[in-house]
Amino acid sequence: MPSTLILTEKEVRELLKMEDAMSAVERAFRAYAVNDGVQMPPKVYLTFENGDLRAMPALVGKYAGVKWVNSHPDNRSRGLPTVMALLILSDPETGFPLAVMDATYLTCVRTGAAGGIAAKYLARKDSKVFGFIGCGTQAYHQLEALRIVFDIEKVRAFDVISSSAQKFAEHCSKLGMDAEVCECRDACNCDVLTTTTPSTEPVVKNEWIKTGTHVNAIGADAPGKQELDEGILLRAKIVVDDIEQALHGGEINVAVSRGIIKPENIHATIGEVIAGLKPGRESDEEITVFDSTGLAIQDIATASVVFERAVKEEKGRSVEFFSF
Repeated sequence: MPSTLILTEKEVRELLKMEDAMSAVERAFRAYAVNDGVQMPPKVYLTFENGDLRAMPALVGKYAGVKWVNSHPDNRSRGLPTVMALLILSDPETGFPLAVMDATYLTCVRTGAAGGIAAKYLARKDSKVFGFIGCGTQAYHQLEALRIVFDIEKVRAFDVISSSAQKFAEHCSKLGMDAEVCECRDACNCDVLTTTTPSTEPVVKNEWIKTGTHVNAIGADAPGKQELDEGILLRAKIVVDDIEQALHGGEINVAVSRGIIKPENIHATIGEVIAGLKPGRESDEEITVFDSTGLAIQDIATASVVFERAVKEEKGRSVEFFSF
């Protein structure tokens, strides 16, 4: 009788490497852009007074699945993570659930992977100075992905919780980078800026962003969230992971709702850039912004890597859920 593989967070951590996640996510972005064996319905939200739950289904090649993930900003005071997730990976031929796995760590890694991929195509190749606004868990995964693509010499870190910025800077220093804690404005004086805050109003001002900067706007993933001054968006080449999600819940959602920018101001999806359908960075003077909302195809592509490696290395526990 067929069984379902159960994988805990500890096992996912052991099985998933950033390099493999980046390769899988990059292929998924491209396949989505050219309609090659990919389906992704819109996210489904359940909204509560203190947070939300989201169902994120997708088909990527020979795997289908759905991630069930929450976002509860006040969970830290309860001793729980802000984000927790489970993922069911299924065989599209039969619908049989191949695996149920922790997707909290998987979500962190695939989000970091997207930032690294975007910077690969949109940042200046000679980028050396990297700024981080928000130094929580996701900043570490963004850094890990960016280090695969770039030789990072300098890190400038800012967080409203100064101890978080200090801890992140110390982590960077241990990895051999020159790192400093600074004010938000000074962190924006960089070649590549990564924002990972839950803000609902701009934390990065237009006048702080110089020409040639690439911005990975990661934090805005729901309606009403924004991290960047709308003036930055008006100056920038905007690339999104998915147009519909970005319009309704990405970095651009507030500017669009206010009529400051229009859907036609979006240059491309990152998949279109990867596939060569539209250009990425075209000059050293451009400001580029990647609006990352987080796609279910990223989850399923990354989960397939975890599943295949788990089978190969005989990790996890098999459970017979059904009695047919």
